[in-house]
Amino acid sequence: MACAVAWPGTRVANIRRMTRPNRILIQTTIPFTADDWHVGRFTRLAEQLGSRPGVEITTRNLERDAAGVDRTLAGLAGSNVDQLWLFAVDVGNGLAPAECAGITAFAGRGGGVLTARDHQDLGCSLAGLPGVGCAHHFHTINPDPRVENQCVDDLETSAIVWPNYHSGRNGDVQRIEVAEPVHPLLLRDGGVIAWLPAHPHEGSVGAPADDPHARVIARGRSVISGRPFNLIVAGEAPDHRWIAESSFHHFADYNWDPGSGAPSFVAEPVGDAVVRDPSLLADVRAYVGNAADWLSRR
Repeated sequence: MACAVAWPGTRVANIRRMTRPNRILIQTTIPFTADDWHVGRFTRLAEQLGSRPGVEITTRNLERDAAGVDRTLAGLAGSNVDQLWLFAVDVGNGLAPAECAGITAFAGRGGGVLTARDHQDLGCSLAGLPGVGCAHHFHTINPDPRVENQCVDDLETSAIVWPNYHSGRNGDVQRIEVAEPVHPLLLRDGGVIAWLPAHPHEGSVGAPADDPHARVIARGRSVISGRPFNLIVAGEAPDHRWIAESSFHHFADYNWDPGSGAPSFVAEPVGDAVVRDPSLLADVRAYVGNAADWLSRR
């Protein structure tokens, strides 16, 4: 696959609606699987977004019909959805061509798209999307063009290979480097956002070389090697906006509250920073609010 060029659904609604609600779909790229990163593991994010005035949230996993197509994604352009927050938790079989086409048409009619993946090839079905998909670098698909970055960073989990930047333990936070000029997504209370949830093996993102409307807006630094890596890329095309995140763990319940649990295959030691000081999550909560506004040009 090359980088393209060019639980049943739960509804969380805020009764304080604007004249025109900001409708956000939070979607995973896998069918419901109890012992995996299904959409129920992003409940705190849904609640955070849904608490904002005028925001309506729908959450769902991939649900395909007999023809093997998720009709919600394939028909997204004709829906009343304003934003798609897509958590690519698949191992390569997450988005079918019809679903990629639906998301592409959705963006083309002005829909905002946030995508998040993780280490190695996790979430590599995103490569089927133009624009935002090309901002994601995987191990075997659209790898980071900087050869010096094609090396193992996380040395604790030997079964995972690059990209696998170690920004800290799940349950801890990482201090981010905000790129100049400061992007509106990273502003908070007259200052800038400084902390995001950490993860032992984050993926790789970068601004596509042929996209003048995209740029890296935040970077992290490995706690093992000290190497810098890109955390967030934002793209502002004439007709739509998009965000590419190096890890869906910035938004997962497990990283906002380690006591909420994780799939059984998550075996790394857990940090306790956010348990000891919940105020460390104030920045990521502000960030997701900024993203909800920015993606809908509000």
